[in-house]
Amino acid sequence: MAPTERIALVTGAGTGIGKHATLRLWEAGFSVVLAGRRVEPLEATVQEAGILNSRALVVPTDVSNPEAVNALFAATLAKFGRLDVLFNNAGVGTPAIPVEDITYEQWRTVLDTCVTGTFLCTQAAVRIMKQQDPRGGRIINNGSISAHAPRPNAAPYTAAKHAITGLTKSTALDGRQFDIACGQIDIGNAETPMTARMKNGVLQADGTVAPEPTMNVDHVARAVVYMATLPLDTNVPFMTIMATQMPYLGRG
Repeated sequence: MAPTERIALVTGAGTGIGKHATLRLWEAGFSVVLAGRRVEPLEATVQEAGILNSRALVVPTDVSNPEAVNALFAATLAKFGRLDVLFNNAGVGTPAIPVEDITYEQWRTVLDTCVTGTFLCTQAAVRIMKQQDPRGGRIINNGSISAHAPRPNAAPYTAAKHAITGLTKSTALDGRQFDIACGQIDIGNAETPMTARMKNGVLQADGTVAPEPTMNVDHVARAVVYMATLPLDTNVPFMTIMATQMPYLGRG
């Protein structure tokens, strides 16, 4: 395989940040494995890009399921023979719910997808990256602004994203000797269907409801590509990209 033939795997690739990152990775010359729960958005992303089948692989995947994750990475190896970049982007939250009213099932769904899913994909990627030739690769985790500061009534998502920060640090440390770089991108108010409600008003720390500004999601996609295309002797451990006017920095 020529050095220019780089392989990336994106989870949650059918919508939002994952979709836009996938499109930009193709533009940067990567072949991309698209993973997500629903096959239709994944296939629609490939069709929208007009990418040849030789540069795309669609694998419907529940990242919280170990067998599904194993099948995803086996399919990646079977088609492309290696993996250079993993973007752990898949995640899920809950509506704003007071901590005492969160159900066990809601808690488990968020933690299983955001934390366990990221761990399982990281584990599978590391196994490949340690053994392949040339050795090594890069793992990028979607941490979110919630990895630093919570929104009101968002305990499961906040706990999950704080856990991602610890996993990022551990993966970066343990991967050093194998030329595996790991970094985290913390994203605030990228404009996607999931954040459309922010323009109408969302709950603030002081109990008021106020609209929040958003930014073009393409800026996030370009930031992911920047991290993905760095040489393996260089790493961005943490990057925060956010709408300038969002109420994050300060005393909320």
